[in-house]
Amino acid sequence: MKTFNTINETKKYLNPFHKKGQSIGFIPTMGALHEGHLTLIRKSKAANDLTVCSIFVNPIQFNNKEDLAKYPRNLVLDSKLLSENGCDVLFAPEVQELYPESEPQTLDVDFGDLAKVMEGKFRPGHFNGVAIVVKKLFDIVNPTRSYFGKKDYQQIAIIRHMVDVLNIPIEIVKCETTRETDGLAMSSRNLRLTVGERKTAPWIHQVLLKVKEKSGTLPVGQLKEWAIKKIQEESSLKVEYFEIAEKESLMPIENWQQNGNAVALTAVFLGDVRLIDNIELF
Repeated sequence: MKTFNTINETKKYLNPFHKKGQSIGFIPTMGALHEGHLTLIRKSKAANDLTVCSIFVNPIQFNNKEDLAKYPRNLVLDSKLLSENGCDVLFAPEVQELYPESEPQTLDVDFGDLAKVMEGKFRPGHFNGVAIVVKKLFDIVNPTRSYFGKKDYQQIAIIRHMVDVLNIPIEIVKCETTRETDGLAMSSRNLRLTVGERKTAPWIHQVLLKVKEKSGTLPVGQLKEWAIKKIQEESSLKVEYFEIAEKESLMPIENWQQNGNAVALTAVFLGDVRLIDNIELF
């Protein structure tokens, strides 16, 4: 596996592959890699001539400086895992490489209501930071396909919107959420859970499964209320939001007849760790 820290050397290495018309799969990450990330690597390997992964803890997508400081980092272990799983290229830049002080960090894309609900509502500026860094990485790698896990359901919608608006010729591949054997969605943040919290965390997914069972039988608003109460039966869990929305637009729905493509999405605090998860209902 080749590892690069600068934009120029990364582009220089990838240029011959572009000239030959070879396909490039790309997985952007913030490191602290787990089986979910590695599954994306393997999916890319199966479908492309070259697989590239980036590791960059993006400071401008954190609206909480303490959350940024606590984000787990282990580049040595991450590099080993990538190499063992067949990744061809790792791009691991420093902050100043992607964000030179002389360059304003803006992106001329209007995400409309998509960036104002759920994650957008509770993490102001988050999706703008995500879109800016992903656009930068796309410009550097120029991949054929880029792979994302469904755990970050709203993030995928944001990236797809950006790609559509800017006419970026990249296929965004949405992949199923990778889960632990007890159902907990794999996340780098899980590393911050205490032993006791880790035992409690799967309850979120268990409630989501029950929501899927009940969808269409209870009114939407009543089901949301039930889900929030059910999650918080575990006293250490605090629901920040629980929403039932249309799969593509992610706009909240008010009744089941309104749309047959619904997804339930939630953000829950367990101690000081914020966990997100979702489940497609129809």
